[in-house]
Formats: sequence, structure tokens, C-alpha cells
Amino acid sequence: MKQLNPQIGLEQELNRQIYEALQGSVVEEVLRQVRTDASDSYWRSTLEGHSFKVERTLLGHLYDLFYEVKARLGYDEKVDFYITGDASVNAFSVAAEGEGAPHIVNINSALVELMSDDELRFVIGHELGHLMNRNTALLRLIHFVFPPQSNMPIALQHKIKLWQQLSELVADRYGYMAVGSLPVCVSAFFKMASGLNLMKMNVSIDALVEENIKHLDYFLNDKGLSRADHPVNPIRVQALNLFATCQTDEELEKRMEELIGILLKVGNEEIDQHMMMFVATAGLIVSSADEEISKDEVNTILDHLAGYHIFPKSLLDAVAASENVSDMFVESVQHIMELDPSMREGMMGYVIRLILSDKDIKGKEVELLYNLGENVFGYTRKEIANLFGKYIQIGYVPSHELMYR
Repeated sequence: MKQLNPQIGLEQELNRQIYEALQGSVVEEVLRQVRTDASDSYWRSTLEGHSFKVERTLLGHLYDLFYEVKARLGYDEKVDFYITGDASVNAFSVAAEGEGAPHIVNINSALVELMSDDELRFVIGHELGHLMNRNTALLRLIHFVFPPQSNMPIALQHKIKLWQQLSELVADRYGYMAVGSLPVCVSAFFKMASGLNLMKMNVSIDALVEENIKHLDYFLNDKGLSRADHPVNPIRVQALNLFATCQTDEELEKRMEELIGILLKVGNEEIDQHMMMFVATAGLIVSSADEEISKDEVNTILDHLAGYHIFPKSLLDAVAASENVSDMFVESVQHIMELDPSMREGMMGYVIRLILSDKDIKGKEVELLYNLGENVFGYTRKEIANLFGKYIQIGYVPSHELMYR
């Protein structure tokens, strides 16, 4: 049977977008200039000093198993494998920074003790998959530009989280390729999730797969979000099931759309969908009031949309192409007001921030504000003026063009 392509197109596209957003070619050159030969010494020193390096003379069985997986995947770059005494069922990989230096794959001892040889093959294949897919190189760039506690834009946060989740699905495919057995992969997932020896607990693979379908339905029916860097296990298991059973790359891509749709969700409350449409439609209506949509206005819309959609520009373009933007706007406000009337002032505040975003308050925009405030949001003219004045005092600064005429 033909081996399917382990790559996911959206993961590759997100990789490119994130790299370009971080100006990777420029920043990587800076990294090359400041990097020393010992720059990866933290992990190597830690593992060399406190972990056990897998050598043929000492751990011959594991050595042969790990390098058998490496050969099966056709990966010819150098890799050092380590075992760390740790009770958590976990493994990780670290890409080498120096040219020709070995990469690192670490496996915690609890995982080695819990997994069968075939399950270990899946885990090792998964970690080598991260190295083969160059995931760690982009992560290193992300962590350099945005160190811990730094303020990353929400739009980039969502893209990076989605990319990380998709990269895990790609790595899972390499794990499957390393062992060639879906039941083994499923067993490994649930051992990692539960920490239990499934044979000892008399749990069958068929029962696990059936239970996985029940959990997957929860996420497919808009009740759950996959919030962590790793996709939830029901998604990972089904994604591997598709990779193992689909006959062509085209069939696999088509059937993956539903699963990826779960990962694309930012919010799962009914009001989130209406807020997303309000932000887009109100943004288009207000920014075009003066017949001149500025870059600052567009950025304000996209910044707010990023809280509701991973690809805010694509969504905004789709809404803009609609012929009933005004109707969509009124409907979204009505739904939001029915679900949560306290959102009224926040929606008006968004409209006002849009008017102020280009630092040039125009008469047509003010006229529109009063019109929307009275006829859509139910404010009196005086209430609108008070609210408008508050926002002017809080954050309005005239543009340089206005100040230096």
C-alpha cells in the first residue's frame, strides 16, 4: 500500500506565516551572530550530568530499537538518545544548534517502563518526526522573539497554538510510520494519558477506540475546545486512524477537515459567534463612513477579530464580500443583546475606538455614531455624547498631520 504524505498543508502554511511575521530570516542572522558553540549546553549538560545516555555497550536493546526507528524513517542526521529518571510519562526532542552537532531525544524512565517495544517505537518516531519536520527550529525563533512573560499579540498566539497542535499531528504520523500499527499507537496514547498498564487492567483496544469516538463527538458538537499545545487525545487518535486507513492523500486531506475544524475554534459559546460577526460588520460600516478606510482602522478591526477567529483577515474579507453587511450587523447586535444585555456599552465602545483609531474624527463618523447609538443600541443622544467624551479623554491623541499643519 502507498505511504501517504505525513505533512499537513495548513501546518506548513502556518509555519511560513509565523516565520515571516517574526521576520525569521533577519532574526536568525542575529541569532547566528550571538550564538556560541556551547549555546545548546543547557540541555546537553543537564542530560549528560543527570541522565543516562543510550549507548550500545550499556543499553544495547534500547540502542538497537531507537536506531532501528531512525533508519526506518530514513533520518540520517545525528541524534543522541537519553533516558532520564522521571516519574512523568513524557519524552521530548531538542534540535542541535551547531552545524553537524547531534540532536537530542530524551525519554523519561516512567515511559520506558510503561511502554512495550512497539509503543516505544511510536514514541521515538514521534520525537524524530519533530526533528524531521523542523518544528524545534521555529519554536526556538518564537521563544527568542517572545521570551517568557512577554506580551505576544493575540493573533500570533492563536496561530502559534494551532501550528503547534498540527505539528503534533504530523509527528504522530511519523510515529505511526515507525511502527505501522494503529492499535499500538492507540495503546501508547492511552498509556500516556492514564499512566496505566492496559494489559494489567484488562482494557481492550476495541473498547478504547469505541470510547474515543464518544469523546470525539463532544468536541465535534461544539462543546469542547482543544486549548493546550497538544491536541486532545480523541483528535489525535482519529487523525491517526484516518492516516492509517485513507487510500490517497486527497481523501486524507478531505477527511481531516472536520478534525482541523475543532482546532480552529477560538470560542465555543453561542455569543462568541455573534460577537465575531459584530466586530467584522461594525468595523466595515464604521471605517467606511468617511469613504476612506485607513490602515489604523483595519488594524483595529483585525486586533479585535483575532479574539474570535484564528484567521481574522480572511474572515473580514469574506464578510466584506457579502451583500448584506448591514443586516448581518443588526442581527448580530440583536442576538448579543438577547444573550447578554451588559455587552451594549462594550459594543458602543468598540464603535467609538474605531472612530478614534485613525486619530482624525470626521463629521460623518460622529453622525454615524449617533445614528447607531440611538437606533441600534437604544441610547439617548446625551448618553452617546457622554460615552464618546469619556473615550476621547481616555485615549484620543490627534494625528501629527492635524497638530503640525
